[in-house]
Amino acid sequence: MSETVPAFEMAVSVEPGDIDVLGHVNNVIYLRWVQDAAVAHWTALAPAADREKLVWVVVRHEIDYKQPARLGDRIIARTWVGHATRVRFERHTELLRASDRALLAKALTLWCPLDRSTAKPASVSAEVRARFSVPAPEAD
Repeated sequence: MSETVPAFEMAVSVEPGDIDVLGHVNNVIYLRWVQDAAVAHWTALAPAADREKLVWVVVRHEIDYKQPARLGDRIIARTWVGHATRVRFERHTELLRASDRALLAKALTLWCPLDRSTAKPASVSAEVRARFSVPAPEAD
């Protein structure tokens, strides 16, 4: 993670409907938490004009499951943006058990910004890239 771009954290509770037949949180729920953390991060830090202009779509998800979460656990979703170009943001997310900060899952997601009115890829300003991310090694 970049030293200049702090991680965003949000708390998540495990609900009864999150539990699968194996007695732990279903893998689809982890993915929902990854998306919820990304949206919350964008909503909390993006300028209003950019929130009105842009929406985001996932291009790719990678997720590694390390330990199960169980009913009653409190989860910390910790996310930050790594490399970003005008049309692609690399977002990292860690899902941690709040009681001991054990890593439950980690994800790497590639996001593409879309113009809200046209639903076509849209360029993100240098200001937004600087606020959320580190420079990408190569441009799109």
